Amino acid sequence: MSHAAHSTTPAQLFDKHHATLEAAVQAIHARGYWTPYPEMPSPRVYGETAQEDGRKAVEATFGRDFELGQPGQPDWMATERSPYGVEMGVRYPVCDADALIAAAQAAMPGWQRIGAQGRAGVCLEILERLNKRSFEIAHAVMLTTGQGWMMAFQAGGPHAQDRGLEAVAYAYREMKFIPHETVWEKPQGKNPPLKMTKHFEIVGRGVALVVGCGTFPTWNTYPGLFAALATGNPVIVKPHQNAILPAAITVRIAREVLAEAGLDPNLVTLAAFDKREATQALARHPAVKSIDFTGGNSFGRWLIDNAKQAQVYAELAGVNNVVIESTDQYKAMLRNLAFTLCLYSGQMCTTTQALLVPAGGIDTDQGHKSYDEVCADLAAAIDKFLADPAVATAVLGAIQSPDTLARIAEAPEYGRVVRASAKIEHAEFPGAEVRSPVLLACDAADEKAYMEERFGPIAFVVKTADGAAAVALSERIVREHGALTVGVYSSKAEVVDAMTEATWRAGVALSINLTGGVFVNQSAGFSDYHGVGMNPAANASYADSAFVANRFRVVQRRYHVE
Repeated sequence: MSHAAHSTTPAQLFDKHHATLEAAVQAIHARGYWTPYPEMPSPRVYGETAQEDGRKAVEATFGRDFELGQPGQPDWMATERSPYGVEMGVRYPVCDADALIAAAQAAMPGWQRIGAQGRAGVCLEILERLNKRSFEIAHAVMLTTGQGWMMAFQAGGPHAQDRGLEAVAYAYREMKFIPHETVWEKPQGKNPPLKMTKHFEIVGRGVALVVGCGTFPTWNTYPGLFAALATGNPVIVKPHQNAILPAAITVRIAREVLAEAGLDPNLVTLAAFDKREATQALARHPAVKSIDFTGGNSFGRWLIDNAKQAQVYAELAGVNNVVIESTDQYKAMLRNLAFTLCLYSGQMCTTTQALLVPAGGIDTDQGHKSYDEVCADLAAAIDKFLADPAVATAVLGAIQSPDTLARIAEAPEYGRVVRASAKIEHAEFPGAEVRSPVLLACDAADEKAYMEERFGPIAFVVKTADGAAAVALSERIVREHGALTVGVYSSKAEVVDAMTEATWRAGVALSINLTGGVFVNQSAGFSDYHGVGMNPAANASYADSAFVANRFRVVQRRYHVE
């Protein structure tokens, strides 16, 4: 390819973004609040016309070919069905997997040559461009996933970019520990010392495959994409067939930045497949050395069991749970839980599914509440929160998958219905599939009901013998079925301590007595570790050293010097 057109070298991009990168490295040490990407969709930050421009840019893709200029393309496909009932019909290039891999391998030496700093500079430039296009990406995320507008903007835009930058910061820090060269001098007594020059080359492991999910196509994709890229690997992005547009926009922006920097754009390609067999063949290709996957257990386990040539970083399903033992802020607790269960209709890998409540009820600041009262009061809190249809549709969003609609319909089989799910009309999108949460009551012995993930707005209030039994059950659920989040409500220090120690043993993040504007299903970049990597729901964390350090290797060479 011609390198004449490029305007900015990787070294210049590193200089341009160096201050942001160092601040990000500082942020992962300090773990306080920090972000370079404002989360509010303010016209002052993103431009007066950004909202309208973003919407128009997305609508301009409808019914058209989404050109990427990738190799080995025999066909086009259009598989997206918007949960909002919007006809999209975007056609994506279907490329031959072998052609994508060959192109990725050809692009790799040039990417290695620019070194850790050059790669970090290019990654930060891609992230900055993504940030400027946050409204466009937000519209694409909203229409493909069914997220409400504000979540689509924040989680799909700035928060996803935070997670991408966080991965670059970890990768850069790990690579910075390795010197480029050194002179080794060993004394030999009366004889002249032995002298050698040693060079240490950071080399990517090979082609990285990043498999996206249908609900968070940027937030769950950017960590693996940027961790692999920063550590010297070409990346093939395989999006969920119903959420391709956000990934396609991301890949196009990355390819533009790479080409402008004089690099081969085939370092980042899009693999749009509508057949599982094509993804399986790609995942098992000998050249694929790492796979990032977010999604259901069956395909995730298949990858771990079958793609033996690759390191698999998997985030799978789990049964997130909250122990409710007592509280001194009953109303605020119910409000917090109601919002948690409603947010994006529970279609988050972090949403609570099982609420564990003692059979004898709980002590609160409003007197003792029986188990049945807790059930009824939580249902009433959900009703109150969803009373305004405009608020309800904004927070619930739409149901992403027909499978989730089927799960909601069959949910009453699994327990006593405390609150039935209802269809809600959407003022702006008449075809939207909006559903309110279903709340079920069941006994701790009914493990078949609540002990497997039922993805979507389905939650169980599980009756346990007492508070200690609830803590023990929470730990067993995490150990056996996995979880990304657990919570506890208790006004007793010994209960909080017991729950804390249970989460250390089982390996899961704990939220204690959340009653304010932070919810158990939210995870902040640079501060919260998303996933621990110790239980069946995830074998990795966004992000830590382990998430990046095994994506590159150090190859040394040495020679005598006189």
